[in-house]
Amino acid sequence: MALGGVARRLPQRWYERRLAAVLWPLLPLSLLFGALVGLRRWLYRRGVLPSQRLPVPVIVVGNLTVGGSGKTPLVLWLVRALRAQGWRPGIISRGYGGSSESVQSVLASSVWAVVGDEPLLLARRSGVPVFVGRDRVAAGQALLAAHPECDVIVSDDGLQHYRLQRSAELVVFDGRGTGNGCLLPAGPLRESLPRLAKATAVIWNGRPERPLLRVADDLPQFDMRLIGQRFVASRGEPRSCDAAYLRGRPLHAIAGIGDPGRFFRQLEALGLDFEAHPFPDHHAYRATDLAFAEQGVLLMTEKDAVKCAAMTIAEAWVLPVEAEISTPPGGTDLFETIMEKLHGRTPA
Repeated sequence: MALGGVARRLPQRWYERRLAAVLWPLLPLSLLFGALVGLRRWLYRRGVLPSQRLPVPVIVVGNLTVGGSGKTPLVLWLVRALRAQGWRPGIISRGYGGSSESVQSVLASSVWAVVGDEPLLLARRSGVPVFVGRDRVAAGQALLAAHPECDVIVSDDGLQHYRLQRSAELVVFDGRGTGNGCLLPAGPLRESLPRLAKATAVIWNGRPERPLLRVADDLPQFDMRLIGQRFVASRGEPRSCDAAYLRGRPLHAIAGIGDPGRFFRQLEALGLDFEAHPFPDHHAYRATDLAFAEQGVLLMTEKDAVKCAAMTIAEAWVLPVEAEISTPPGGTDLFETIMEKLHGRTPA
């Protein structure tokens, strides 16, 4: 129990400005982790470990840090942009949090505990085929076999899944940045920052106080903003409301995402006063977790709503969000940057 409590508190310490004393004993493990990660990547680069290319371009949306940073809204933005330009995309994902051991299609009616919460959200929102599998190559092959019309695949996460060759890589950071800059388990990094040199672009879902190392200076960088103004009812007849409808009522807000504070700040920006209930990313909610909702109105993210749909809640509202990507003054927009990469040209 004590060890479990420490493990749950570690992510909070990762994002402190200085390396917390409790993390110092973990530094040797971080060095070992970094050596193993570097060796694995070198083996793939040298062809000792085999990688595979799918017959269509693959765009990976991933991150260097553990936990959510806004990849799902960016995947949805990218899929919409591709479809608007005549592409026919499909989505693959590991299905994190799901129990499935095999590759399978994700439908709007799928069970989140089997396919994962984010893939189910993507299937419901994107309007394109979604397949999950721990082996992204197999997931991509199954998707293309079932939907041969697809001419591009967007991989939700999978930056470190080197068995799958990719045409472009988008690396997402949120406002917490790289935290203390250490690799796991002393810090939040899955790979060291020089790994960014191979990325196509960096997308900031909120700029951190401390910038990245100079390794990212030459990379195209874009700011992403998540916009949500109207709430929708979590169940029953389709209904929506604005923040004014909720003001002055007893509100409880839950968020089981990588940075729960991001959702709470969004609600505050809408002028709402509420009691915040943060949960771990991908948390599997139980009725007892939401007992407080009996005394008020529950507000949640779309990702939470996927997992709470079967629960009996008196009144619950979901805040859908859309990603908005800004273009640096005088720069190339993100979609064109991706297209340049897919076509083998250096972005202007």
